[in-house]
Amino acid sequence: MNQPGSEPIPPLWEPKPLTVREESTAEVVSVYEVAPRDGLQAETVVLDTDLKTEFCERLWASGVSNLEVTSFVPPAWIPQLADAEDLAARLEIPDRNDSAVALVPNIRGLERAYAAGFRAVAAVASCTESFARANLNTNAPGTLARVCDIASAANSLGISVRGYLSMAFGDPWEGHVDPARVADLTATLYEAGCQQIALGDTIGTATPGHVRAVLRAATSAGVPTSALALHLHDTYGLALANVYSAMEEGITTFDASAGGLGRCPYAPGAAGNLATEDLVWLLDGLGVETGINLDDLVATSLWFSAQSGRPAPSRVVSAYAARLAV
Repeated sequence: MNQPGSEPIPPLWEPKPLTVREESTAEVVSVYEVAPRDGLQAETVVLDTDLKTEFCERLWASGVSNLEVTSFVPPAWIPQLADAEDLAARLEIPDRNDSAVALVPNIRGLERAYAAGFRAVAAVASCTESFARANLNTNAPGTLARVCDIASAANSLGISVRGYLSMAFGDPWEGHVDPARVADLTATLYEAGCQQIALGDTIGTATPGHVRAVLRAATSAGVPTSALALHLHDTYGLALANVYSAMEEGITTFDASAGGLGRCPYAPGAAGNLATEDLVWLLDGLGVETGINLDDLVATSLWFSAQSGRPAPSRVVSAYAARLAV
């Protein structure tokens, strides 16, 4: 058997399944890839910068067009991402302005990202007080004010801003989150200058009906569907069902992590991020364009798994790997 990722991967079967686009879905969906940042930041071992560099390059080569590369947080906060400037220099970020995004925690992080060549950033606010204090070192209003400040400063520099709203569907300490509260926060970020707001199912408890309720509340608050995205975790195996439900509401941007890398430390038993391969398999089957070559993406995840020793939880990657083992 060949080393995983060393040879082109044959399709799962021949012929490939017939695809018929559903009338209730868009023709094109944007996949926002988070593996190099969200997928790696919870790792206990710091990975080599050369490995991260090749990982990003392979993801771009597979057709990924929106890649969250790293985070400019203080190195002591997340040692796994302490090489942000070095990684940016190796990737020649100024040539990737259309597709490279950095997460920033504050104005200082924005300044570092701008100096490194990034012209697109993301910042995180919290829907709940408990998560804000446990993960973002302030209270919930403080996280919102911080993202609004980042949006104002970034827009003055010509930098696009994505606002994350964590715990938009449920919180492990506080439980249910009122969709009306999520809608108000979403509208505030949109009015502050965030071009996109990603609603985070941070612990993976959302269901299709819940997704519809939150999205309808947000649009009723004046936020267009074109400015909304979903960041889903697959704790209870409903991430893809939630994607389909959101697509029926007009959402066309979804976050995912190659191989299913990443996890949420606040949800016992959490399966982590929605796997990009599983998302693309669904969208391919619906006849929806993503620009991503699934075979190349699977090869990238298998390569990364072999190089890093990290398993790829994606069901699609597992199915391809099983075929290679035959």
